[in-house]
Amino acid sequence: MPWLFALPALALCAGVLLVPSVLGAGYAFTDWDGLTAPNWVGTANFSEFLGAPDGAGILVRTVIIVVCYSLGVNAVGLGLALGLSRMLRTRNFLRALFFVPAIVSPLVVGYVWRFVLDTYGPLNEALDFLGADGLSRPWLGESETALAAIVIVMIWQFSGYHMLIYLAGIEGIQPELHEAASVDGAGSWRRFRDITLPLSAPALVIGFTLSMITAFMLFDQVMALTGGGPAGATDTLGTHVYKQAFVNGRYGASAAVALLLVLAVCTIAVVRTWAVRRRAR
Repeated sequence: MPWLFALPALALCAGVLLVPSVLGAGYAFTDWDGLTAPNWVGTANFSEFLGAPDGAGILVRTVIIVVCYSLGVNAVGLGLALGLSRMLRTRNFLRALFFVPAIVSPLVVGYVWRFVLDTYGPLNEALDFLGADGLSRPWLGESETALAAIVIVMIWQFSGYHMLIYLAGIEGIQPELHEAASVDGAGSWRRFRDITLPLSAPALVIGFTLSMITAFMLFDQVMALTGGGPAGATDTLGTHVYKQAFVNGRYGASAAVALLLVLAVCTIAVVRTWAVRRRAR
């Protein structure tokens, strides 16, 4: 009887999500162009992407974004959580203020920061006003700064989201532990290292997992800020999937890269689940 009640939802999920996903994965092994009948090419799409110089560059660039963003957003989020876990009168207002960017569309955030980082935008105008005009540059027009700008914008937007994750972990720690450590002479750093950080491990696992998945699936911010430029210097797996399908008309090659992206995200999710269960034992 329970399966009969669940059958309509299962059928809807299979028809809308599961079956299209399986069919899409099947196109990764064809040369389908969206118009003619697909021809089976085996693993040629994967070999072409992994063997091409731009494919290797996209993979390396994506990994760099994943590492830098994950470390940055979790460090800033943890720092905000530590600061706003104290008994400040304005802590609730500040928590809401830091969280607001996370609920705004990434495209909107990207276009706002594109205006700020423009050659004649507010950032360069402010630097000129302060007499630091030597630092002014087209932040999104140079390959040396465009990738860093994207990572910084992402950290700015989602630090408040990770702050809430760490606040939940920090506020779940019994205050008696900190009081006992203070009585024994432990300072702030010692209490953070030996009490707060170990007991916040589940929140750390969740925070790093979510940030890595977000970075691997990066698309909106790149398209809004740079469109993958300059000269492909900020292309990621997500933007490459889009361009192969809707710009070059190579849906088979696009599906192959998308499948690699799905495998990477699934691997992170499995490792995260294993880590949480291992700690819970």
